[in-house]
Amino acid sequence: MEYFVKPGSVVRAIWGKADTVLFIFAGAAAEFALNKAVDWLYFTGRLPADPLARLFSTVEYARKIVYSKQADAEKAIDTIAAIHGAVEAKRGMAIPDWAYRDVLFLLIDYSIRSFEVLERPLTLAEKQEIFDVFARVGRRMGMVNLPRTYAEWLPIRQQHLVADLEHSRFTADLYQQYRKHLGPLRYWLLRHAQRLVVPAHVRALLHLGSGSWVRPVLPLYRLTQQMAPGRWAKAALLPPDYKDQILALDHAPAFR
Repeated sequence: MEYFVKPGSVVRAIWGKADTVLFIFAGAAAEFALNKAVDWLYFTGRLPADPLARLFSTVEYARKIVYSKQADAEKAIDTIAAIHGAVEAKRGMAIPDWAYRDVLFLLIDYSIRSFEVLERPLTLAEKQEIFDVFARVGRRMGMVNLPRTYAEWLPIRQQHLVADLEHSRFTADLYQQYRKHLGPLRYWLLRHAQRLVVPAHVRALLHLGSGSWVRPVLPLYRLTQQMAPGRWAKAALLPPDYKDQILALDHAPAFR
């Protein structure tokens, strides 16, 4: 049986490394906080109560889709759709179509941005491959009117950024929760990681600034990340309650 994402795909390279996944969710944490539909995340209470647990739950679903065979990946996507459907039924209203597309689009964007920050520039064919994988996820979830190609997606992504993001009271509260759950040092690192991966419009809305001390040290980190000092530094900076889960992201998951 074929896999949802073929072995050797750049998508597996992106989602099979802890550093890249952490940068993806640094970007996602920024954009979730700004999205005009963020009230849906507050309706369940899970994100503000424990943002790290909520993000790792999302990571596990994403990795299951990326590494599973076709039927199992489709079951995981259907489960995600059912969970959202149950929340909609409980609230008595539907999550806006544009909000679903926003989440899909940010996963495409930050998969590309994070890999390019940490590893190398991607080819146009690789970017198209990333787009194709997530577009298939979106279509399985019932999203309609999705762009057909990466090139067609680019201007639509920009339109979504301008139309669907704003700095609100939810933004301020979520960032307070990030700081509370991460602690001052890890929160500071989060904001610097966000500076490297988020689009300029997101940086402006969050007042993140553009410069970061992280960028100049990335080449050194790439050289040492598999050596004892690099592994020690990463482990020391990880939230203790999630250290094992994060380090496990460097290995292909068991579900296949």
